[in-house]
Amino acid sequence: METTEQIKEMVREKYSAIALQNKEDNAASCCGSGCCSIETANIMTDDYTTLEGYNPDADLGLGCGLPTQFAQIKPGDTVIDLGSGAGNDCFIARKETGETGRIIGIDFTPAMIEKARANVDKLGYNNVEFRQGDIEKMPVTANVADVIVSNCVLNLVPNKMGVFREIYRVLKPGGHFSISDIVLAGELPARIREAAEMYAGCVAGAIQKDEYLGLIDATGFQTITLQKEKSITVPDDILCQYLTADEITAFKNSGTGIYSITVYAEKPKEKEAKTCCGPDCCQ
Repeated sequence: METTEQIKEMVREKYSAIALQNKEDNAASCCGSGCCSIETANIMTDDYTTLEGYNPDADLGLGCGLPTQFAQIKPGDTVIDLGSGAGNDCFIARKETGETGRIIGIDFTPAMIEKARANVDKLGYNNVEFRQGDIEKMPVTANVADVIVSNCVLNLVPNKMGVFREIYRVLKPGGHFSISDIVLAGELPARIREAAEMYAGCVAGAIQKDEYLGLIDATGFQTITLQKEKSITVPDDILCQYLTADEITAFKNSGTGIYSITVYAEKPKEKEAKTCCGPDCCQ
């Protein structure tokens, strides 16, 4: 079993390679894992092309939802995108915030940061920036973000609770997040969970849906809302790289489900300071 650092290094190497590919190559895989399928051109990603602010150079086909569509971003907001890749969600968010807003993309893969910065230079946006860093230790001060978004990234992080704690730290009181991610209902076969390629493909690092939502609740967030949920079907020609025909049949009959969910939650507002209105009302 890989250590946390080994998993991170494997993911970094995989996504460094993906940064050099085009969307068509990445979209023919499970979240960019490279396990090409003849049964479907795209297993997890949703269509961004109809959203205002969409930039094709920034779309690598790596997501599993449309978190910016559900994020309730307002003009002037400060928005942080976790695992920002080539900048796709950042540029959609910038359309919502306008020129008075501020967008910060965080990614720990240098090749992705380089690609994102090249894209923002071409677009000429002066309120969008990209920072290299680990989302378990964000290079951002506390209480700075109005909104945090992330698209199919937290499932790649071994310490998911650590990320939710960082999200809580970085959000302003009353701020909120909208995150798209992969979760499970039931247990994946061990060969899939342990396969590094599937881990980089967003499946094997997923945890149970109830556990995922429980981490959000335990961190202290409120108004936890499931904004969208869809079932993910992994084609047989991908499964056969890890399972025998009999194991594939057993897996399909097991009731195990792989789902893309988009979750919304809010950081509580700071309690208003009590004021003393007279000698008898101070508590």
